[in-house]
Amino acid sequence: MKASLPYKYITAVKNGKQYVVFDFKDNAGKRKRKWVATGLPEKCTKKALNEAIEKIIAEFAKNWNNNQVIINDTPLKCQSVLESNNDEAENNRSISNFFSEWLSAIKPNIARTTYQSYNKVSRHFNEFMSEKYPDVTLDDLNHSHIQAFLNSKLDRGLKGSSLKIFYLGLHSAFAYAVKMEILTQHPMDKLVVPRVDRHEAVFYNEEELAELFEVFKGHRLELIVHIAAYYGLRRCEILGLKWESIDFKKKTITIERKIVEDYDENGKMQLFVENRLKTKASRRTLPLIPHIEEMLIEKRKADEYYRKLGGKNYHTEFDGFVCRDCYGKLITPHKVSNSFSQIVRKRGLKLLRFHDLRHSCASLLLANDIPMKAIQEWLGHSNYTITANLYSHLEYNAKLASAATIARVLDKKKDDATLSDKGGKEENNNYSDETNPA
Repeated sequence: MKASLPYKYITAVKNGKQYVVFDFKDNAGKRKRKWVATGLPEKCTKKALNEAIEKIIAEFAKNWNNNQVIINDTPLKCQSVLESNNDEAENNRSISNFFSEWLSAIKPNIARTTYQSYNKVSRHFNEFMSEKYPDVTLDDLNHSHIQAFLNSKLDRGLKGSSLKIFYLGLHSAFAYAVKMEILTQHPMDKLVVPRVDRHEAVFYNEEELAELFEVFKGHRLELIVHIAAYYGLRRCEILGLKWESIDFKKKTITIERKIVEDYDENGKMQLFVENRLKTKASRRTLPLIPHIEEMLIEKRKADEYYRKLGGKNYHTEFDGFVCRDCYGKLITPHKVSNSFSQIVRKRGLKLLRFHDLRHSCASLLLANDIPMKAIQEWLGHSNYTITANLYSHLEYNAKLASAATIARVLDKKKDDATLSDKGGKEENNNYSDETNPA
């Protein structure tokens, strides 16, 4: 959006086509919207879309400056699709079209994984509304419809962070609608937020981790499993490690990128390298642990051996990345999770997700008296509250210290009170002897 201009514009998708949507007020102060077709399909190259957008915006600006913006049925160049009055705009303001508009507007400014999450939320919500409330438009939508949607997810067993994703996704979408003056009030203001059980992190203790390491000895995920347990890194962060991120002289390892899986413009699943991490705190430099350093040195030697062995057949697309197999291919996030779960189940270990190695790292740090603030920085959480909410129930050593302190303080007062009571009785006895001589 260009807030400094007398009109606003976004890109949106309607019926599988890309549009530029202008939002402005006419001379009478009435809000108008103008849809201008780019002539491009929904799935097109970014370069082609940007070129079309620039052309349309330039033409609209020219007509605006000359007071020639057309708001009736006469089309402009570039195949205009016009909405000549507010009634028509409201009739076309379906919930599904709004979500398409919203997703198109925010896509350039959010991480790919966030976009995937929001896209999933909008798809589920559209399916629910189409089935339960097919005649409800965006303007008709209220908190009761959203409440029914979230409750339906609860009824199907969804809980914890999964339900929170749906809540936050919808809240962000309708906040955008209010900001853009598509809606006058946020429909979730009166919502009763469903209460969900707090997720209790599952983790391995020292003995269980030792057994896990033994199981993965020699496996292609061995290094990945060790990094996850020692550093508590997210799966995408581990796969995003490059050799340039590891300073063997200064003994540091820097987390500065991630690997995500997503569909490309042709609908094919691909790996994408992203320098935008989950939060600013996720970008961090940590000490290089000697054990991990030894494993990395061995991995680099192995990579050089396999490169020579593979010759021209060795894959070079992800040169410089640490977590590659013997063919030079980057190990995918999907493969990490699936292989880990299969091996844990097959070898009869306690069942937990790969991500739970992050929790295992945190639990061991807590058990050894590392402060919660230090753990927050180690894990890369954006704020202290996230870390405390996840792991405060594991701070058993702190609870022992608290118990010892309260016992010491109260027991001392109890002893003092006992001594005082004994002293009082002795004084009373002496007084009685003096006042009542034999």
